[in-house]
Amino acid sequence: MIAGPSLQELRRMFGELPVVRVATVGPDGAPHAAALWFVWQEDGIYLAARQSGSTWSDAANDPRISAIFDVGRTWGELAGVVLSGPVELLPMGHPVLRDAMSAWHEKYRSLFPGAQFAGFAEEMDDLGFLRLRPEVSTWWDHADRRG
Repeated sequence: MIAGPSLQELRRMFGELPVVRVATVGPDGAPHAAALWFVWQEDGIYLAARQSGSTWSDAANDPRISAIFDVGRTWGELAGVVLSGPVELLPMGHPVLRDAMSAWHEKYRSLFPGAQFAGFAEEMDDLGFLRLRPEVSTWWDHADRRG
């Protein structure tokens, strides 16, 4: 059996993607999926979510989530991974967020021309982060770019 990629390899392959799709379980047991901005740090994947939103409230009720990262268009380019595990809810101001917030600002600042990012960040007054310390549950890489 071929061993799967390490979390470090997965981080290198998918860490710069702009969004990740995250699945949570709603209060009625139904799945809820959302595309979230994220930063992949050494100590986990930090998923940005509004504290007033469904993703946050779902995770507060049931912290088990799945995150899907994927790239490619043609068969030979397709690669992806589904990472699952419980998340920790980290509201803004949590001391653990210092490095993750700096990385998040650096990653997404370029999407906004001029000073628009500062305005966007101020509007996100209920932003929080879900920290996922994942386990690999499923992965695929048709080009096997691990080497």
